[in-house]
Amino acid sequence: MAKVLILGAGKIGALISGLLAESGSYEVHLGDVSANAANAVVSAHRLTNLHAHHVDAGNAEALHAQLQKHPVDAVISSLPYYCNVGVAEAARQAGTHYFDLTEDVEVTRGVRKIAEGASQAFVPQCGLAPGFISIAANELIGHFDELRAVKLRVGALPQHPHNVLKYSLTWSTEGLINEYGNPCEAIVDSRRLEVAPLEGLEEIEIDGTLYEAFNTSGGLGSLAETYGSRVQNMDYKTMRYPGHCDQMRLLMNDLKLNHDRDTLKRILENAVPQTLQDVVVIYVAVTGKQDGELREENYVNKVYPQVIAGRLWSAIQVTTASGICAVVDLVINSGGKHHGFVRQEDFRLQDVLTNRFGKHYAAVGGKEVSGHIVVSGQTGHQRRH
Repeated sequence: MAKVLILGAGKIGALISGLLAESGSYEVHLGDVSANAANAVVSAHRLTNLHAHHVDAGNAEALHAQLQKHPVDAVISSLPYYCNVGVAEAARQAGTHYFDLTEDVEVTRGVRKIAEGASQAFVPQCGLAPGFISIAANELIGHFDELRAVKLRVGALPQHPHNVLKYSLTWSTEGLINEYGNPCEAIVDSRRLEVAPLEGLEEIEIDGTLYEAFNTSGGLGSLAETYGSRVQNMDYKTMRYPGHCDQMRLLMNDLKLNHDRDTLKRILENAVPQTLQDVVVIYVAVTGKQDGELREENYVNKVYPQVIAGRLWSAIQVTTASGICAVVDLVINSGGKHHGFVRQEDFRLQDVLTNRFGKHYAAVGGKEVSGHIVVSGQTGHQRRH
């Protein structure tokens, strides 16, 4: 069995540990600053190859001691973004592969620096967005001789919104605020720029449902760097139900809570409920030249909650955990192919979707036709404000 250490026994870490352990191919060590949290996850899964540990990942000495006592082939961080540089440093010192779910641009730059000259793989920005969305976009990009525009859109939404934000907390509140409050990378008229979050508002209609989309930070991953010299326009936007963006602008900009994020976190967690009844909407549109003609291709998918190992998991848990597990599985079984800094676009979409963990993305009817990805019965179009 390959051995992995998962740090963080929260919403995503719990499912990552379960998926890997249930496969029978991994010995999983789950560490958390709360021993009770890690033990609760292990007790729920009842697997002999899943072990709980009390680990304070913010303590470099404690993390180093954990990796010395229980050597592993990979460290997977499902911790808040600001913990990841320290975890990456520990992975480099221990000579183990490193994976994380960060959306934070500066953290990724830090991980990239740590990865320089490493014999093991450092794979940040796994999961959904950044992560799977880059893999899907890269697949479509490969179908074009010339690129004009690449649009990446993802929404993790309640199926039945009923509050003024038309939103429920489906994942990390800190990560959400980070995406809404930090500068966003984009390519505009062939120039790589930083654009403001909560701007660039547009509407998207998919299967008769109207969504809005606006700039958020981190979702492009490394795509702008990879294709910046070839594409005229490229951006990532988060999808929500109409009206959400205006409410968040009020909170973060007008009331200045982007400068008091602890208060904003308390407000959101006190007022906005969590839900397992969510849906993840994934939308990629690539426009460019094929055989001398201007064409567009789309990847559109909706993922709903799924029962895995006898327990119901939300769509955001499924897409995030299955995305990182698929990438971990591909790296571990690549025979040493991957080392140093590894981009999400280094993985092929078909390899992810046919992987035993990535298959959860294809559970709603996605199919491949003549090498071009389509999704049955789903179409989308946009209107800009």
